[in-house]
Amino acid sequence: MCTAKMREPSNRAVSVATETGATEATDATRPLDTDVKQLLVENHRAFLRFLEQRVGRRDLAEDILQEAFARGLDKLEGLRDGEAVIPWFYRTLRNATIDYYRRTKVAGRALAQFAEEIETAEEPVEMVRAEVCSCVLRLAGTLKPEYADALRRVEVDGVSMRTFAEERGISKSNAAVRVFRAREALRRQLAVSCGTCAEHGCVSCTCAMRDDGAGQCAPVV
Repeated sequence: MCTAKMREPSNRAVSVATETGATEATDATRPLDTDVKQLLVENHRAFLRFLEQRVGRRDLAEDILQEAFARGLDKLEGLRDGEAVIPWFYRTLRNATIDYYRRTKVAGRALAQFAEEIETAEEPVEMVRAEVCSCVLRLAGTLKPEYADALRRVEVDGVSMRTFAEERGISKSNAAVRVFRAREALRRQLAVSCGTCAEHGCVSCTCAMRDDGAGQCAPVV
């Protein structure tokens, strides 16, 4: 059960993590083996199903996910200073959905209703919050154990940094560094996950169209 609140930790904890010199987010992730690839693809499929139910069409759900998370990591809006992953995830999805709806003017009651619902909600309704938490938990499985543990306890369970540090027998500053790295790693894994092929289960691929109109994943090089 997701009990995390839409809150930001203290700036002091973040400054400690930054000053310590966080490594690249890839240092917190597991190697991209078959199991990790499967987790990335399964997360895409699961969140796509959820979004399709909310907007009424699969193609719209795909477009919004691409808009939000998969159009190049460098273009993704980063975490604000000290921002937790779940508020960032919701904010990114919320902005992408509203922008997509306003720009495309796609006719559809479900999309219009979803866009209006999240536009007026700074914090997600329970159903959306639960799905975002589920996504975070799924992607936590693609991180190294100590970082996955940090995300589960701080992001999903909602424990304080001090409590997490005491539970793991580490200093509060070390706990802040671990959470900082875990958040950045998960943000990148989310972009990778939403860039996978939900249809064919490929990572970092392009789906070429065959002559008969069916999709076919191009080889990954």
